[in-house]
Amino acid sequence: RPRRRHRAHHRPVLMIHLARRRDTRNLGRAIAAALSPGDLVLLSGTLGAGKTFLARAIARALGVPSSVAIASPTFTLVQEYETPHGTLVHADLYRLRDDANPAKLRDEVRRLGLAERRHDGGILLVEWGESLQRELGPSDLEVRLAIEKTASEERRVANLDGRLQTAVRNYTDAPK
Repeated sequence: RPRRRHRAHHRPVLMIHLARRRDTRNLGRAIAAALSPGDLVLLSGTLGAGKTFLARAIARALGVPSSVAIASPTFTLVQEYETPHGTLVHADLYRLRDDANPAKLRDEVRRLGLAERRHDGGILLVEWGESLQRELGPSDLEVRLAIEKTASEERRVANLDGRLQTAVRNYTDAPK
C-alpha cells in the first residue's frame, strides 16, 4: 500500500514500496493511466534503481507492443514510440549531465527538441532530467526511485510528486 511522506516545503510525497518487479509494472500501469498528451514525467534515482524498467512498464501500458524493444536511450539520448495515446518520447540525459559547463548542458537539451515534442502533444519520459525543468518545462510527475538498504534487506521505493500523483495513488489503491 502506498504511504504518504511529507516534504519540508509544501506538498506530501507519495511513497510506494516496490517489493517485486510486478509492483514496478503496476506502478507503470498507474502512471500510464494518468498520462495525457503533453505530459512530462521525470525519472530519477541512482544507477540501477529501475528507471528504465519503469519507463518500459509505462510504454507497454501505453500500448507499445512487446515486439518492440525498449532499452535505455543512454547512447541515442532519445527514442520515440507510437502508441494509441500519441507519441511517447523517452529520453535519457545521463551522458549530458556530466558536462562541467551548465550552459552547454542546457543548450544540448534544447537542441534535442524535447520541449517542442511536448508542445506538439508528445508524452515525455525523461531519465536524469530533474535539474533541467527550465528547458523541459514544469513536470507533471516526478518519480524518484531509490534502493533503501537495511541491515537485513534491500528494498526499492518510488517517491512520487506532482499534479498526477493523486491519479496514480487512486489507481494503485483501486481493487484489481
